[in-house]
Amino acid sequence: MKKVYLVGGGPGDPELITVKGMKLIQSADVIVYDRLVGRKLLAYAKPGAELIYVGKQAGRHTFTQEEINRLLIEKAKEGKLVVRLKGGDPFVFGRGGEEAIALRRHGIAVEVVPGVSSAIAVPALAGIPITHRGIASSVVLVTGHLAEKKEERLDYASLKGDTIVILMGVKNLPKIIEEFKKSRPPSTPVAIIEKGTLEEQRVITGTLEDIIERAQEAKLTPPAITVIGEVVRLREEIM
Repeated sequence: MKKVYLVGGGPGDPELITVKGMKLIQSADVIVYDRLVGRKLLAYAKPGAELIYVGKQAGRHTFTQEEINRLLIEKAKEGKLVVRLKGGDPFVFGRGGEEAIALRRHGIAVEVVPGVSSAIAVPALAGIPITHRGIASSVVLVTGHLAEKKEERLDYASLKGDTIVILMGVKNLPKIIEEFKKSRPPSTPVAIIEKGTLEEQRVITGTLEDIIERAQEAKLTPPAITVIGEVVRLREEIM
């Protein structure tokens, strides 16, 4: 049976990919990759491998999701070893589930190779444990991307986790922070980690009251992850 591998490329640092993920990159005939995939990973592709960029940015899509699905189906039907390389983990806000369903509907086998999610790795490398005994026993992962109608109805103020981790939230951060201020004290610690795991990583800390002003002063740019909760205070002791 024809097969596509959905491979998690990890949070950015190429050394944080899994061993299995690296082996598949090295043996793939076709690698279909996203914007957040570390480019250094592609250097491990074998000579002659076809590298196809299908990255998405707000307002700029190289391929629509439907076109990506068709591309994967076509390449798999050519009998090639196809790796769909995605940033982080394929099933954490990566639309990997949609791609897997589309492939299976066309009789193509799918194997998921989990990746190190930036939702966990980026705060960790910034000295922020997303759980900590006596401080945080629950975590909520949430998208900050509000482009689709369903996501616009997301009620941030109602989220009850001890730690909130927001992915893809730079553009909508002012609106998101205002929502959280409805249900949490203004003094709640917040950290924004820009370009996490990479050499260019920056960490901006503050509270719900002042984090937007601090982010604007720092001229924050995506990709960035936001962490809200008391665990942010631990960074001072860990780093």
